[in-house]
Amino acid sequence: MNQKKVCMVGLFGTGKTSLVQQFVHSIFSVKYHSTVGVKIDRKVVEVEGAPVTLVLWDLAGRDASQDIPASYLRGSHAVFYVVDGTRRETLEQLSELRELARTAAGEVPSAVALNKIDLTEQWILKPADEAALAAQGLHVLKTSAKTGAGVEEAFHWLARETVRAGGTPA
Repeated sequence: MNQKKVCMVGLFGTGKTSLVQQFVHSIFSVKYHSTVGVKIDRKVVEVEGAPVTLVLWDLAGRDASQDIPASYLRGSHAVFYVVDGTRRETLEQLSELRELARTAAGEVPSAVALNKIDLTEQWILKPADEAALAAQGLHVLKTSAKTGAGVEEAFHWLARETVRAGGTPA
């Protein structure tokens, strides 16, 4: 079977775990559970008529005192960056996270989920922020782990891109 390792990368509290739980199990919990190290889930999706197993590595969020271990990123077929649309610092740290991931995993398909679109009153990102990400060659998607909006589409887009990229991971 075709397996693709996808790493979820972002700062603490952006919704990485919630996105994975929504995608894999169709659930959302209001309780915040900080990921320690890495949590791995799997889901089989269909890409171009063939099954593909996404092996989702939900990495602990990055903060000022803890970086993401490069060893977790090695062998990735894709990287899914998660930004909290209600916290600008999660967007501001994205370039450092991208550099860390590129150094460890090489050039692999990647996307940015602008998460928490259900929090319209607290949303602070602007269309110009999205345009700047797209200008950097990033595929930008809006998601809500709470409502499920955009979640299936985001993971299926990444699955298709990993199959199109083919080859073996770095």
